[in-house]
Amino acid sequence: MEFLCYHRDRPGSLALRDELLEKHWSYMDRYAKEMIARGPTFAVDGDAPTGSLHIVDLPDPAAARAFAFDEPNYRAGVYRDVLLRRWRNVLGRTMWDFPGGRSGGNRYLVLGLGTGQAADLAVPSARDDLIAYGPLLSDDATAWLGTAVLVRAPDPDAARAVLTRDRYADIEVHDWQFGGRPS
Repeated sequence: MEFLCYHRDRPGSLALRDELLEKHWSYMDRYAKEMIARGPTFAVDGDAPTGSLHIVDLPDPAAARAFAFDEPNYRAGVYRDVLLRRWRNVLGRTMWDFPGGRSGGNRYLVLGLGTGQAADLAVPSARDDLIAYGPLLSDDATAWLGTAVLVRAPDPDAARAVLTRDRYADIEVHDWQFGGRPS
């Protein structure tokens, strides 16, 4: 089962986040084989982190909750909240398989928070810039709750346009970078 976990930073937690960086990476290293995508989100100025995204393939919702809430930054209070949802990997690949590579262009996390009937279930025709794409689902995968996309785009508006605007209660766009322990 695939899950999207987005930890949002608590304001003023940057020093604590920096202090726990090695513990965070060590924790995530334990999930290297299960990782589909990962990386931090940043404020508009590109300097301050605002969150941490992980898309993982885990056995069940209980394992996903353990992954999200045992994470060292969460336990220490770096994060203000957690979005944890089942997710379906429509592209069938990891971020490391993205043909566009790790660098070049702006990268965004787009979260379409659903309302009503499911939308954007099919992969858009312009898929060359899609890093990851799929629906957000309830724990039992019977209810559509939105769509999550990692995309390379020229700007936030172009990233937002990947989703059908009027089919969502809200669409969030976050600056995002490929994550992982630096080599």
